[in-house]
Amino acid sequence: MSEQTPLIEESSRFNLLTSIWIVPFVALMVAGWLAFQYFSERGEEIRIIFPKNEGLNAGQSQIKFRDVPIGTVEKIELQKNGKGVVVVARIDKLAKPYLNEKAKFWIVKPEVGVTGVSGLDTLLSGTYINMYSEKEGRFKDNFYGLKDAFHQNKEGVYYKLTAPSGFNISRGTPVHFKNLTVGRVEYVNISLDSQNIDFIVLIQQQYVPYVHRDSKFWVTSTIDLRYANGRFDINVAPLSNLVQGGIEFSSTHEDVNDPVPDHYVFRLYKNSNAAEGTKVGKGGEFVKTFEIMTQESLSALRVGAMVEYSGYEVGRVKNIALQYVKETHVMQGSVVVDIDTSAFAQKDDTVTKAYRNFRQMVEEGLRAKMQPSDPLTGTLFVDLGFEANVTKQTLVQGKKFALLPSVKSDGGGVMDEAEKLLQKLNALPLEQLLASLNKVVDNSDGLLSDLGKSVKDLNALSGKKSFQTMPDELDKTLKELTKTLVTAQQTIKSYDDQSLLASQIAQTLKVVTETSKSMQQFLDMLNRKPDSLIFGEQ
Repeated sequence: MSEQTPLIEESSRFNLLTSIWIVPFVALMVAGWLAFQYFSERGEEIRIIFPKNEGLNAGQSQIKFRDVPIGTVEKIELQKNGKGVVVVARIDKLAKPYLNEKAKFWIVKPEVGVTGVSGLDTLLSGTYINMYSEKEGRFKDNFYGLKDAFHQNKEGVYYKLTAPSGFNISRGTPVHFKNLTVGRVEYVNISLDSQNIDFIVLIQQQYVPYVHRDSKFWVTSTIDLRYANGRFDINVAPLSNLVQGGIEFSSTHEDVNDPVPDHYVFRLYKNSNAAEGTKVGKGGEFVKTFEIMTQESLSALRVGAMVEYSGYEVGRVKNIALQYVKETHVMQGSVVVDIDTSAFAQKDDTVTKAYRNFRQMVEEGLRAKMQPSDPLTGTLFVDLGFEANVTKQTLVQGKKFALLPSVKSDGGGVMDEAEKLLQKLNALPLEQLLASLNKVVDNSDGLLSDLGKSVKDLNALSGKKSFQTMPDELDKTLKELTKTLVTAQQTIKSYDDQSLLASQIAQTLKVVTETSKSMQQFLDMLNRKPDSLIFGEQ
């Protein structure tokens, strides 16, 4: 039996479904799926511009939203104009709905400030970018980063304070109410007119009901010294306040049902004593600016000095300017003041009605004058009051503000009065007066010498034996005279009581008797003090 050779049939067709191509095809499909999955879940690339890089590292620093990582910094570039840095980051796909106009980004890093240490978590994880947003709005992939952390209004309400000085207040300074921390200072800026410092404070939502239009804000004093009820009360602030400072406010609850209007500006006082001064008015749109022209000295007037009416604060000095007047050779002063016209309005008066009332008061004699608030130093404030016998005037519009009429002040402080007294003393002829006194002293030396000589002679006279026996001789003579008078009286009794001789003799005896009594008193005096003839009885 012969073996049969298998026949091999050649084929000229190319078969794509052969097993050798299955493995590359499957690998290609898997790679394509992985690539699709990677790019589909890769997320969006965004660009954030910051003023400078503050510790961010490409490929390492994260982007967090609600403390959950949602992206990574891929690259950090310098802006083309060199004014900042561009952070290129990749955001997860699930976070894409939050990339809109409401998205806010800021860099979180460890900081030591007045409120303590923040960003401690970055010591382990490194500096990162924090994000705030809401899930609505149009998609956006270019952003400007914030310099400071973002706080949404739901955390509280922002209020504006103003003061003539910064009082060492900085961002992050705490705000206290009844020694409880209820907020913080968010921004410190120079006002638009460059005359004051503006502070933006955030009060936590739960403490907002305690802020009213009558609330007063002041810088917390480190040491508060008061004298009341006959004793001193010293209050030292807590150690935390000594280190970080703070702002405190109080409310009388008189305006509890009157909410603080938008754009209302509170004044920040330098201490609690300044804040306790009685201030009236609603503020806000009722505050109007006036200008006072005066030729009085304004050296003791300061920006921020009070404007008072009947002892109540109704405004503040906003600006002081001086200009030399060539014709009169005096300094012309311009005092710009802010006055709350609502202090002169009725309860429900509008802004226009309040200003009209103030204008009418000026027409009726309301004038401004510079008065000393401190009797020792003569520090000035602006006092508003009605003056009698003044020319009728009204508010006239000046170059910038309405001109408020003024009158001359009553006088300066104690130092000014002392200076006037010294001027009067300097004008006295003191040298002539001293010369006259010296002449009198010289003449008195001769007078005293003569008086001493007279006393010496008197002592010599009173020391003689005849002077000392003279009172005894006079006493003997008076006794003899008395006996004679008694004999004469007995003789007279023999005559008729109604005779002329009896009457004349009786009158004569009466005179002699009185003389005798006087002489007896004189002799008694000489017996007690022989030199009484010169010096008298003392």
